[in-house]
Amino acid sequence: MGTAAPDAPDAPQAPEEGADSGELAGIRERRREQRGWYFYDWANSVFSTSVLTVFLGPYLTEVTKAAADADGYVHPLGVPVRAGSFFPYAVSASVLLSVLVMPLAAAFADRTGRKKPLLGTAAYLGAGATTGMFFLDGDRYLLGGVLLVVANVSFAVSIVLYHAFLPQIAPPEERDAVSSRGWAFGYGSGALVLVANLGLFLGHDALGVTESTAVRICLASAGLWWAVFTVVPLLRLRERPAAHIPDGTGRAAFGQGFRQLAGTLRQLRRYPLTLLFLLAYLLYNDGIQTVITQASVFGSEGLGLDQTTLIGAILLVQILAVVGALLLGRLAARYGAKRTILGSLVAWTATVGAGYFLPRENPFWFYALAVGIGLVLGGTQALSRSLFSHLVPAGKEAEYFALYEISDRGTSWLGPLVFGLAYQLTGDYRNAILSLVIFFAVGFALLLRVPVQRAAAAVGNVAPERI
Repeated sequence: MGTAAPDAPDAPQAPEEGADSGELAGIRERRREQRGWYFYDWANSVFSTSVLTVFLGPYLTEVTKAAADADGYVHPLGVPVRAGSFFPYAVSASVLLSVLVMPLAAAFADRTGRKKPLLGTAAYLGAGATTGMFFLDGDRYLLGGVLLVVANVSFAVSIVLYHAFLPQIAPPEERDAVSSRGWAFGYGSGALVLVANLGLFLGHDALGVTESTAVRICLASAGLWWAVFTVVPLLRLRERPAAHIPDGTGRAAFGQGFRQLAGTLRQLRRYPLTLLFLLAYLLYNDGIQTVITQASVFGSEGLGLDQTTLIGAILLVQILAVVGALLLGRLAARYGAKRTILGSLVAWTATVGAGYFLPRENPFWFYALAVGIGLVLGGTQALSRSLFSHLVPAGKEAEYFALYEISDRGTSWLGPLVFGLAYQLTGDYRNAILSLVIFFAVGFALLLRVPVQRAAAAVGNVAPERI
């Protein structure tokens, strides 16, 4: 993807026929704002890829082991914790805290119309915590845990606000394409920075730095990247007037966050079709997230593959996810987002099912599996986001996307649980990976039952003809 100038990446758009100068100026302004929006995906995706997926888990575990007692335990706040469990516990704590914080931020954003300052605050808090991971050395495991929680909660809040801009910057007929370009930007950024990070990590001896220093540079560079490129969306995105007049001060709007969330949940019951889509998304997205998080375990333990092969497969997925997001965006323009997502779920089912038959110690077929995953990964996520945006009442974007993210994070334990139970009961990772097919099959069945045109009309939106 490269670090092109902010104005460069966008598909050329012909001016609308018969548009006067005012309309053309509005179109140009909308394109400019959309290009700025893409760059938040470009900014933050390196946190997910380089920090959470590749470097932080193994490194923080080693730091925790260095601080452990003779029995292998550390004692944060006086609680005995095995050193190997500290990182997943910290991730779990960050997820639980984000579930509490996201509705507060979303309610405040919708009631005051101040999405952009909140986005900037969350982004720079997360970027600062990530950059601070450079000082994570020796036995400073508590510092690592605190920085991880701050960064991951800030990331979650910023993503809710980022999603909430989509219905405001793109009319219904453009959302699939805009959402797909955003995901493509994110995967392109993640791949680019990961290549640079791996070059530093694998060549640290030649560069005259220790392995620990190389990892800390990789972690900090992700924070710096996040901070620098967040400037673009903050300059380009515009605030819209709040659809609801806030009661009193911003502090009051924050204080009413959970009450407003309860009201949103009650309102959601009046929109059963939106709720049905949300349930379908939760299931198939849980399958997607479990494939992402457990693929390395399946590769190493189930197929006997080495770390180099696994890292290569991660890179391949990142690169092909760019192509897949743009490709599925084009398919959605022709066949509609719902049909395209349904087709992608068939592909997910076939790909995961094929994993059962992969031979041991054969990198070629594991790379083939990575190709299949990469081509549907970004597109499925991008089109789900744009399709959901049609099913959200106007003025409640942040709150509904908070539910979207809360539900995603709140059920992210289900897929790994099924994967783990399948392995525990059978002792075979092939059965564990095959068990994930149920998430895509049930998600497909539920999504098939959602009449999206009617669901959009029920919340007061006009959906595009082909959706």
